[in-house]
Amino acid sequence: MGIPSEDVVLINQSENPADPSVITVNCPDKTGLGCDLCRIILFFGLSIVRGDVSTDGKWCYIVFWVVGKPTTRWSLLKKRLMNACPSCSSFSGIYYYKQELEQPKTPDVFLLKFCGFDRKGLLHDVTQVLCELELIIKRVKVSTTPDGTVVDLFFITDTRELLHTKKRKEDTHDHLKAYLGDVMISSEIELVGAEIATCSQGTSFLPPAITEDMFSLELSNEHSSGSSTSNVSVTADNSLSPSHTLIQIICQDHKGLLYDIMRTLKDYNIQISYGRFYIKEQRKCEVDLFVMQADGKKIVDPNKQNSLCSRLRMELFRPLRVAIVSRGPDAELLVANPVELSG
Repeated sequence: MGIPSEDVVLINQSENPADPSVITVNCPDKTGLGCDLCRIILFFGLSIVRGDVSTDGKWCYIVFWVVGKPTTRWSLLKKRLMNACPSCSSFSGIYYYKQELEQPKTPDVFLLKFCGFDRKGLLHDVTQVLCELELIIKRVKVSTTPDGTVVDLFFITDTRELLHTKKRKEDTHDHLKAYLGDVMISSEIELVGAEIATCSQGTSFLPPAITEDMFSLELSNEHSSGSSTSNVSVTADNSLSPSHTLIQIICQDHKGLLYDIMRTLKDYNIQISYGRFYIKEQRKCEVDLFVMQADGKKIVDPNKQNSLCSRLRMELFRPLRVAIVSRGPDAELLVANPVELSG
């Protein structure tokens, strides 16, 4: 079975800015594909207001209704979505499914040293430029001298895998200079060694109580007894399908909601056979997902069901974890956002 290569991802842009644009993905299936696609859509600043997923375990058909900025680079978004689809062999413009056996290559880590004059919103502006250039920030070290000079160290990877070239480095410098003007003093980019790259993944030295609360995958008794959790409902039902478990979710919408759900299912190696996601009045979301384990069976173990549902409640109730830590005369604001445990 094959389809024309240009039909793997189709984007129907809305003529009315108030109406959603439609993204259709028709490609071979893999566990975590929905998560990967949602992450890319979120990366481009779009919000998913509705979604439909259908798969037979080998081939999938996914539709997203999205809204966002009028300046969205749709052609680049299409290219990135196509790159996220499982590898296919091409013959005369036709894509055929090919099982991906190779492990993904670990991207090179580069160090961007940025120097400039401090001002309000500087870190935000630099981050925005890097995101627009499809540079992924792994870690940032910020320092400001008494005279108002900023030295920021960004450990980054390149989605395009071109940052080793002179042109890509110059392009990054020029974009930063064009956006920041005289605020920017200089910028340098260099490939860092494996040891430094490993260190760039480390976490800050935080009190155990803070890290336990921020990175816990379970709701504490204090949070679980709060009234806010009543806005999040996650249930598992095995009675409606002989081969699938139905996961039903009702909660308030937030930026990246569908990505948070897909990411959690990917971490648990759960496959979606059919699903739908839509937003009702007052930003209330309803999600129905018919899922199965990697072995093709429904989730019958009560412990596995409870673990998955509890994790989903946690991710939906606390999509961001925030804490304030005293550092002598300063206060440190800590914001933690989960990423895929599966990589």
